[in-house]
Amino acid sequence: MVDYETYCRIRDHLVRQQLTLAQTARALGLDTRTVARWADAEQFRPRKAVPRASKLDAFKGQIVRWLDAHPYSAQQIYQRLTEAGYGGGITIVKDYVHRIRPRRQPAFLKLDFEPGECAQVDWGLCRSRRRPHYAGFPRMPSIRSFVICNMVVAAPN
Repeated sequence: MVDYETYCRIRDHLVRQQLTLAQTARALGLDTRTVARWADAEQFRPRKAVPRASKLDAFKGQIVRWLDAHPYSAQQIYQRLTEAGYGGGITIVKDYVHRIRPRRQPAFLKLDFEPGECAQVDWGLCRSRRRPHYAGFPRMPSIRSFVICNMVVAAPN
């Protein structure tokens, strides 16, 4: 297969260096017919890939139905496909599942409150010399300060 760089080297050998087809083929390690074919070409045109059928094509509808019913992983789908007679590899299954599976939504919920509407409290056990107690740190999301409140509990036995 001839890429753009090889095409340019063929043209350079034939036009600038004025070598024959046989000399160019020998210098570049190509067949004489390949050099002759590309010598006649006015510009480089890459080969177009021929679309081929996949081993997975017969099972794509079933995969979509499985994913609509349950959030199976690609490995689980591959195991089910092999039981159904699929003879291909897992990589093509993983690529297809990745392509058709819907994108995951962010796993957080952004909350927005007006000032004074809510408060957050973080509780923690404070161990002091006298006796352990719990301290809460209430914080208003709209205010940048916090207040410390203490709650004394009975010392553990």
